[in-house]
Amino acid sequence: MDFTFQAIILGIVEGITEFLPISSTGHLIVAEHLLGFSDPSKTFTVVIQIGAILAVILYYFKDLLARVTGLFQGQANAKKFWFNLVIATIPAAVLGLALENFLGFLDTPLTVALALIIGGIILFVLETIRGKQQTAPEALEPDIDSITPRQALLIGAFQVLAVIFPGTSRSGASIVGGWLVGLNRVTATAFSFYLGIPTLGAAGLYKLYKARDSLSSLSGGAPALLIGSVVSLITAFLAVSWLLKFISRNDFKGFAIYRIVAGLVILILLATNVMPNT
Repeated sequence: MDFTFQAIILGIVEGITEFLPISSTGHLIVAEHLLGFSDPSKTFTVVIQIGAILAVILYYFKDLLARVTGLFQGQANAKKFWFNLVIATIPAAVLGLALENFLGFLDTPLTVALALIIGGIILFVLETIRGKQQTAPEALEPDIDSITPRQALLIGAFQVLAVIFPGTSRSGASIVGGWLVGLNRVTATAFSFYLGIPTLGAAGLYKLYKARDSLSSLSGGAPALLIGSVVSLITAFLAVSWLLKFISRNDFKGFAIYRIVAGLVILILLATNVMPNT
């Protein structure tokens, strides 16, 4: 199959799924298996996330620029924002580096399927509980400046689940973590987007540096990475703008149901040998 077509399809998958609570890594692992895309070092999966991160930077460019300016001007809210991002990134960064050489065996469709189903059930149950407890309308705008360092650190700890288990969803884990530490749905989702900038950006650049001499083992090599990253940037920008509007008026139950159905479909594909688990 033409690597350009493969890279475009995988870039679309990455861009659409990166910031939705349905696991971009899980979808990419399955899509690569179905497309016959060779990525033995998982370089493509990690690096094209840079495109999605650039989408978030573009979407929040004015706000991020104001917060950078505020940091140099000594503004308290700006200093708190960047501090929160740093401490929320630490758990995933430390664990990711420590377990980098030990978690490869989990990058299988079976792991993805189980993580999708379990995560979907948890998401559905939590949304049901939240719906019964909620007495006021959901906020329409995020309140990022209300997040405390303690909340940020705990959200970062939840994000670790996605580092260990492909299919968990980094955004889903951090959003659920945000709920459990007291954030509303919109604020938890927006902070998950911001948190993706250092978390995924650093992971992508680190992986690209480590694999700089082995890109030939990747289907399409460096051109495939470039194409996939550009496509993921475009589709991620559209996905981010849509999701923030969607969750201000809707809950995540639809995503929970999708996760469960997608996980069951993968199990069926594995059971019928349509897709190998290697």
